[in-house]
Amino acid sequence: MKQTPTPDASQSQDPSETQRHGWTNRLVHDKRSLILIVALVAVAGLSSVAILPRMEDPVLIKRVALIVTRLPGADASRVEALVTEKLEDRLREIEEIKEMRSQSRSGVSSISIELLDQVTESEIVWSKIRSKIEDSLPELPAQASRPEFDDLEVRAYARILSVVWDLDTPVDYAVLRRSTKRLQDALQGMPGTESVDRFGDPGEEILVQVDPQRAAALNLSAGDIAAQLKHFDAKDAAGQMRGAGLDLSLEVGNQFDDLSDVGRADVRAADGRFVRLDQIADVSLATPQPMPRVGWHRERPAITLGVLIRPETRIDLWSLAADRVVDDFASELPTGLSICRVMDQSGYVSARLESLLSNLAMGGIAVCAVILCLMGWRSAIVVASALPLTMLTVLFGMHILKIPVHQMSVTGLIIALGLLIDNAIVVADEIQVEMMHGLSPSDAVAKTVRKLAIPLLGSTLTTAFAFAPIVLMPGPAGEFVGSIAISVIMAIFASLFYSLTVISAFAALFIRADNPKSKPHGVARFLQSGISPTWLIGGYRRLLTHLISHPRWAIGIAVILPVAGFSVAPTLAEQFFPPADRDQFHIEVELATGVSIDDTQRVAKLIDETLADEAIEQIDWYFGESAPTFYYNVLANRRGTPNFGQAIIRVSEGVSVNAMIRRLQTSLDEKVPEARVLVRQLEQGPPFNAPVEVRIFGPDLLKLRELGEQVRAILAGVPEVTHTMSLLSETLPKVRLQVDPQSAAIAGLSPSQISAQVQTNFDGQLAGSVIQETEELPVRVRVEDRSRTEMSGVRSMELAAVGEDGARMLPLRAVADWSLEPETGVIVRLDRRRMNEVSAFLTAGTLPASALAEFQKRFEASGFVLPHGYELAYGGEASKRDDAVGNLMASVGLLMVMMVATLVLSFGSFRLAAIIGCVGFLSIGLGLGSLWLFGFPFGFMAIIGTMGLIGIAINDSIVVLAALQEEHGKEPVGTEPIVETIVSCSRHVIATTLTTVAGFMPLIWAGGGFWPPLAVAIAGGVIGATLLALVFVPSAYRIVYCVTCSATSRAAQLPAAATDGEAEAIELAGIH
Repeated sequence: MKQTPTPDASQSQDPSETQRHGWTNRLVHDKRSLILIVALVAVAGLSSVAILPRMEDPVLIKRVALIVTRLPGADASRVEALVTEKLEDRLREIEEIKEMRSQSRSGVSSISIELLDQVTESEIVWSKIRSKIEDSLPELPAQASRPEFDDLEVRAYARILSVVWDLDTPVDYAVLRRSTKRLQDALQGMPGTESVDRFGDPGEEILVQVDPQRAAALNLSAGDIAAQLKHFDAKDAAGQMRGAGLDLSLEVGNQFDDLSDVGRADVRAADGRFVRLDQIADVSLATPQPMPRVGWHRERPAITLGVLIRPETRIDLWSLAADRVVDDFASELPTGLSICRVMDQSGYVSARLESLLSNLAMGGIAVCAVILCLMGWRSAIVVASALPLTMLTVLFGMHILKIPVHQMSVTGLIIALGLLIDNAIVVADEIQVEMMHGLSPSDAVAKTVRKLAIPLLGSTLTTAFAFAPIVLMPGPAGEFVGSIAISVIMAIFASLFYSLTVISAFAALFIRADNPKSKPHGVARFLQSGISPTWLIGGYRRLLTHLISHPRWAIGIAVILPVAGFSVAPTLAEQFFPPADRDQFHIEVELATGVSIDDTQRVAKLIDETLADEAIEQIDWYFGESAPTFYYNVLANRRGTPNFGQAIIRVSEGVSVNAMIRRLQTSLDEKVPEARVLVRQLEQGPPFNAPVEVRIFGPDLLKLRELGEQVRAILAGVPEVTHTMSLLSETLPKVRLQVDPQSAAIAGLSPSQISAQVQTNFDGQLAGSVIQETEELPVRVRVEDRSRTEMSGVRSMELAAVGEDGARMLPLRAVADWSLEPETGVIVRLDRRRMNEVSAFLTAGTLPASALAEFQKRFEASGFVLPHGYELAYGGEASKRDDAVGNLMASVGLLMVMMVATLVLSFGSFRLAAIIGCVGFLSIGLGLGSLWLFGFPFGFMAIIGTMGLIGIAINDSIVVLAALQEEHGKEPVGTEPIVETIVSCSRHVIATTLTTVAGFMPLIWAGGGFWPPLAVAIAGGVIGATLLALVFVPSAYRIVYCVTCSATSRAAQLPAAATDGEAEAIELAGIH
């Protein structure tokens, strides 16, 4: 039993405690210093709150870029050989590239680049890649366009606005574009705005539609006219005249300043005559036809602006300023135009932070209530003061580290809520115990700090090591969740510092030792000491005595729950990140390649008819390109695809989004069979194109297509799959012109000249530009629409030929014949290897891992065998999950060694460190069992929770083992002393457990699929770890230091007068 020293004895035992811990005791006696410290913390924290940026989700590093190069008239095979392969050969020299994926289509090469997860300064790598692209230019065909490089933004726009055409008359895009550009300029000029992008803007151009008959009469082709106009439009500087006192710049006045200048331009015919352009062509300001991109707001034509703000900007303040700008602009709009808000991230940020902050407040109240119930009102005040001190310090640390306030950083504070109290509880409880033993407040503080500094430092370090892999994890997943761990680590170290200083001083000033002569009852007793029923303590002591008297049985009982958790772990479903809980989803519609943008809009109207029956607030469509990035992991990576459309859908309040998605998917599959319509929920975590992707690598395109169709058939049989897609499945119709070499030579034409003239007639040729306000509008020359859209017009298309008898025009049919042939739609390569990717899209709410497991089962049963030289791999969610988990585990080994070293140095014993190690391992089973009990999958957040649980679960065991080592050392001891030590530790062990669980309860109550798995894994594991701390640890300690000690050591401690039989009896009593 622990002896209660007298005050004199205590002073004689610890004569220099005050001197050794003067920095702590000074706060006890110098209240001014204490007040100044608290004031400093308050000012630092509150000022940080005022200036910290606020956003919904963390900012991810831009690691994905797109390189687009056009080669008009070339099929997919030629694009692959002449453009894609040349660029890939250069880019492979960049060692920071993780993945290089290319698609070669008719007339265009698209290369997607993803950088290594370890890259943090992406701009440096992008600069190197741009240099490699420049180096490749001489190797590209002369007809190829300059490669367009664009690093894709992975941030959501702060605000998305549409300028809408409300009139029933045909839309005038000139008016709509002018108003949109003025609003764009106003938003771009706001402080904090980074960039403003336009969507659904078809553009404008000066269109010169040549009349083929009139041009043929002058022996002119569209190409001839374009070349003359380009030379007429002189916009280059003509030099500078430098005089003695004045320098004058020279400029040629022959420029296109407006539309009329283009029409008045003189064109020289083949016979030398000059005619005005508007006599042989129609000159107009027009939108490109067919329009490359179109936007709708509730089926009204619209052009959309996406506004991106700087990461350091407070979105709530910026949003208020943006409201004023938009309101002022709306009052000046012409009749028939309006501004509509597609998405305002500020509202989502406010709602998310309000929810998390209310959870934080609820958790704080719950923690304080637990402390009040278990320790009394004075201890509750002392311990609860650690909450604001630590939280304000963490906020200041976030300001120093430039971590914004978003859902991850705030959740880190919620997780830390129950953890940061632990140190304060242990310190306050120990100080009260020492004061009850007769020490003065200052001596009680000094002795407590001396006794607990090393164990608390050890438990803090082990907890920090448990969360450190999350901080050190590279890549998008690490950037997404890393701030959780940073907040937790800052909080627990701040808690340790304040517990050993400020909280200790508060305890000495506020806590009073119980007066044995005054024993209050009822409410007074509860307020003074909390709940401490004598009958319960007595029963608890007897139970511990029985268990620790039989240590092996006690260990067996303590490990039942962890072993059960490990046994059910294989039954847990796997998941990467759960879907987002948001009132939005998006629809992607894709028709066959080659379908016009008008047909895509027709399908969208059919979809809108189905959506009209649902509780939907707003629908915004974008055709020919991706929608603006309204959510951080919905990448805008589709451009120049007229057969593609994407809609942003916002549902009414209180509507179940998942149920609506499942209902709509079934309905739209039946109503729009000619298109692939995907109703997609918003996901959390790093983005991926499809949840399930099967990749087949090999050299032959036909074989890849055949194998892909076999895999696609198996995937389509999985019950949860709604749509499948094989990239190489589409074959496009192509008109092949076969030039007769002899006829062409007689006409003075070569096949390449014929190709160039045909292309100019169809697609047009740029011939200068007109500067209108701040925008440069291109001048495009082509033949009139009838000659481009009807086969009769194509057959009679006039070509300019120069023969022996001079220049003349002849029809295309005179030198070429044509046939309709199939063409490979796309050639896909991954890391320079040809590939066919088969994708599967799932019913909303289906776990991709479950669908993939079912596919693999059917795949094995089908007897599918890959030919020699072909390989199969998986992409989609499985690939992203494996990458993230691999990054998470990369540093675990080193951190585990550091954790073990910390324990060994703290206890000075490998055997005691091994006991704590066993607790940490068993806690994993407790976390897995908790997930199984509550029906949650084993996703990435559950993995993070389980890793954090290891560091949290061992804290109580460290305190218990430190107390046993302090009281009994390494000498053998009987059951009763161990039980008394455990009983003395139980109050703060149970208090820390309950406060930890209370801190996580708001996250569990909040519902959804994102936070509850993490909270359940930690809270459930901590509850089970309490049993390990109070039963497993003392039982293991007794076995290590009592049962296995040598007989000589035991005999040395027996009374000298004991007989051999008495010694044996006493020894057996100590074992049992």
